[in-house]
Amino acid sequence: MNPIIVSDPRPIELPRTRDALEQGIEHGLHFGAQAYVSLGARANGGTGGGLRHAELMVGEHTSGQAMTPETLMLWLSSTKPVAAVAIAQLWERGQLELDDPIARHLPEFAARGKERITLRHVLTHTGGIRMLSVGWPDASWDEILDNICQARPEPRWEPGEKAGYHLSSSWFLLGEVVRRVDGRHFRHYVRQEIFEPLGMMDSWIGMPRDRFLAYDGRLGTMYGTESSTPRKRRWNHEPHVVGCSPGGNGYGPIRELGRFYEMLLARGRWRDARILSPQSVEALTTPHRVGMFDQTFKHKLDWGLGFIVNSEHYGAELPPYGYGRHASRRTFGHSGFQSSTGFADPEHDLVVALVTNGNPGEPRHTERFRELTDAIYEDLGLAAQSAS
Repeated sequence: MNPIIVSDPRPIELPRTRDALEQGIEHGLHFGAQAYVSLGARANGGTGGGLRHAELMVGEHTSGQAMTPETLMLWLSSTKPVAAVAIAQLWERGQLELDDPIARHLPEFAARGKERITLRHVLTHTGGIRMLSVGWPDASWDEILDNICQARPEPRWEPGEKAGYHLSSSWFLLGEVVRRVDGRHFRHYVRQEIFEPLGMMDSWIGMPRDRFLAYDGRLGTMYGTESSTPRKRRWNHEPHVVGCSPGGNGYGPIRELGRFYEMLLARGRWRDARILSPQSVEALTTPHRVGMFDQTFKHKLDWGLGFIVNSEHYGAELPPYGYGRHASRRTFGHSGFQSSTGFADPEHDLVVALVTNGNPGEPRHTERFRELTDAIYEDLGLAAQSAS
């Protein structure tokens, strides 16, 4: 399928998408949302020229405060691909191999039968250390790593032969591998090697305290909206923002997460910044785990290295955290707990980054984001192309 002709000067209009977001407010699913959509990053080689994009801001990010393009929203697990890109950069530089045992870089991780778990197992969620309570944000970084290293893997779990989404433990391991191989703490590495070269100046994974204080009034609030009485979550309070969780506490305007995916569509480049080689982008986003039943999500899901590859084709039941009915088979990305998604569809030269500030429970969230992603494709006239 040919990509969209991005020289088309028409602005992107998203009326169905806006309606769906506003209906979510009316139905109590969320209080506000940010959405970013772009076409043309791949066709224009990441130069920025010819890129068409649109941003939507709907509702409030906190009671009484309007959502704006400058609001920093929590990405939750939509953060995870950033760590995958960091690992791929070190792989390119010859500083590690994707099939390295974690214990090659963290010898203490070998304790209690974990010596054969590799970086690839972690990136594909096949390592068998899914549900560890790591202690974040109350525990220190070193305490969290010690908790993970001293834990036992799940019984009867052969690394690579069984799949199940790892909530956070494995991403702390990736962050520590980055620190031991490169010498910089993960939070500093991703700022200097990924966010700043991409112009993602308001994006952080572990925000410095002075920036946390300076952003007063710009940090969005997440709400639990499962019941008729919404409750504020404390995820925008200092410990959750200033602490570093490599797979869970990315913060930034959602358009900046969109920039990250535009770089990937452009084969690792954005303007003058080369973040990854084209070969590394291909390695990350090609399925490495195919047709395996995910023991956490209870659904067959395909996985690249740190990226969920579109798994809509596995039966009529909606896959968790999917990209909608109209996404191409090659679509890759990642979503965050009942609130966010970022993805790229190479066949349509499309990037979508979307965040809402309400967690309404899994069934209602799945239906909400199915409607939203479908609406984006329909607004862009891509639904018929996807069906053909």
